[in-house]
Amino acid sequence: MVNQDRLAGTFRDLVEIDSVSRKEGKIAAVICNMLKSMGAHVFVDDAGKKTGSNTGNIVAGFPGNMDEVQPLLLNAHIDTVQPGENIKVLFSDNTFRSDQTTILAADDKSAVAILLEALLVCKEQNVRHGPIELVFTICEEIGLLGAKHLDYSRITARYGYCVDATDVDGIVTRAPAANRLRFDLRGRDAHAGAAPEKGINAIQMAAKAIAGLTLGRIDEETTANIGVISGGKATNIVPDMVRVEGEVRSHDTEKLARETARIVEAFEHETATYKETSLSDDGLPDVEVSIQPDFPTLNVPEDHIVVQLAKKAALNKGHSLVCKKSGGGSDANIFAGKGILTGVLGTGMRDMHTVRESIRLDDMVKSAELVLEIIRVHAQGA
Repeated sequence: MVNQDRLAGTFRDLVEIDSVSRKEGKIAAVICNMLKSMGAHVFVDDAGKKTGSNTGNIVAGFPGNMDEVQPLLLNAHIDTVQPGENIKVLFSDNTFRSDQTTILAADDKSAVAILLEALLVCKEQNVRHGPIELVFTICEEIGLLGAKHLDYSRITARYGYCVDATDVDGIVTRAPAANRLRFDLRGRDAHAGAAPEKGINAIQMAAKAIAGLTLGRIDEETTANIGVISGGKATNIVPDMVRVEGEVRSHDTEKLARETARIVEAFEHETATYKETSLSDDGLPDVEVSIQPDFPTLNVPEDHIVVQLAKKAALNKGHSLVCKKSGGGSDANIFAGKGILTGVLGTGMRDMHTVRESIRLDDMVKSAELVLEIIRVHAQGA
């Protein structure tokens, strides 16, 4: 059985350690000490050097006590978004909250506490299990950077679970791929009052391109967004530069490519149209386009062992588990791209990335019990 009071204490302790992205060093040290005390072989990779963090990803190996059982991956991330410093944890009505000056950091420290508790129970109760590879990633919140730079030579598991969702009665098996888009439009500066006709307004060109786009939900599988616009120097200068950043996501790779191409065409069309109607001989305006694949799709078949293990474990605990589709990405997407099919389990966290974030202790206990049962069922070869 999961120790509810210990789980709550671990969660509170972790939450009160600041660990915003790229500053996870303090919490990583605490977690490493906990894992070593549990008998794990602990390794910290060099992802910090590649991401700008003050620590790397934590990879902890639990060899298991059964032969001929395939290794199982368990994952959560240890970084948080802002405002995530000096968190004050409140607990009432079986629910954790912050004092609403910060996030709570249940995303994803509830998962960290849940995984640590499940493995503590395994140790205390001598639960039979196969090899477990526990991965705590850094910099997840700023682009899944920890998972992207994980030392995969340390990972032998071919399947497992990322604990980083809301619904404790669901397992995310489908999530979209994403492209990050950046457009650098270059116009020509001029005095906005004395000689505006000599300038080419880069912001205006960007605005025209954006105005012609369809953004938000494109269809049931596809979304698009323009999220950042930066440029201009002063109100009395025609802006010669503007940068526009956005993204496209889709569960269908052909739709992802098609929607990405449509957005690119809109920006290229605006610059080309201006050139056709102006007498400029300096090659302006122009646009530089950058398309960066952000993460691949996650698509775990319902007959895969990841789904079957989780459903069997849930039934053993007296409830059902449904497969779900997500519009967001997680470390599981990156693992899938590396050939490690990973389902995403929930912890019960609500209103993540806001100061209204909360989580019920009962949901955390339910999630920890499910993880523990998955470990047991996995060892049985179900």
